[in-house]
Amino acid sequence: MAFSQVQFFSRALNVASTVNVILPEPDMGIGITAARDERLPQVLYLLHGYSDDHSIWMRRTSIERYAASHNLCVIMPAVNHSFYTNEAHGEKYWDYVSEELPRIMHTFFRLSEAREDTFVAGLSMGGYGAMKLALTHPERFAAAGSFSGAVDMVTAHKTREDRQGTYYNIFGDLETLKNTEHDLFYLLKKAAKAPEKPKLYVSCGTKDFLYKAHQKFVKAIEKTDFALTHAEVPDRTHEWALWDSEIARFLELYVR
Repeated sequence: MAFSQVQFFSRALNVASTVNVILPEPDMGIGITAARDERLPQVLYLLHGYSDDHSIWMRRTSIERYAASHNLCVIMPAVNHSFYTNEAHGEKYWDYVSEELPRIMHTFFRLSEAREDTFVAGLSMGGYGAMKLALTHPERFAAAGSFSGAVDMVTAHKTREDRQGTYYNIFGDLETLKNTEHDLFYLLKKAAKAPEKPKLYVSCGTKDFLYKAHQKFVKAIEKTDFALTHAEVPDRTHEWALWDSEIARFLELYVR
């Protein structure tokens, strides 16, 4: 795979931004099987968690090797602690990741723009971001994946006293999150009425501190007609060994 670190000025954020991009190439070198496909590359937006940045997926997993056999471009942005949201007291990260970033990437690279070739996935905070993107814009994505996702922010903020200031800067009044664009359960109900829906993949380790939120979200999805695959991995916690295997499985399930 070819690797590019793209630095450009973001109008949404009003600052220089960095995005890591993996691009398919026909000759991969020893030990890696490359897809030979004349079609434009498919696109995966791969989102980081709360304590990480745009570099983490390449440093902690084999995403480059996994993407090689799928004719897949992987786009990995950095959004700080924003929860992929237009912050109440900060920057417009939702505008950045949902509108500006796709436009810029399709300007810089020759990529498929077809819905069936477009995917989003992420871990922890990035799982929240992936579901938020897919449920807000179901017409854009073929599939979305959340691995150990922070999928219930309506109640999650109450368990993290150490992050109250950060959450307030992101979301504003934390007691009014329910039934807003920040509430995945609300977005799920709205997206359930869409004529086209992405396939959803939701996974979590059974010893993860977000496991109960995972179970609650899965039950909510099961009440809709979304195509859902969910995995509960015994005895696993909030860990990279799990996320490495989960992104590999996500690609095998949904990306041609």
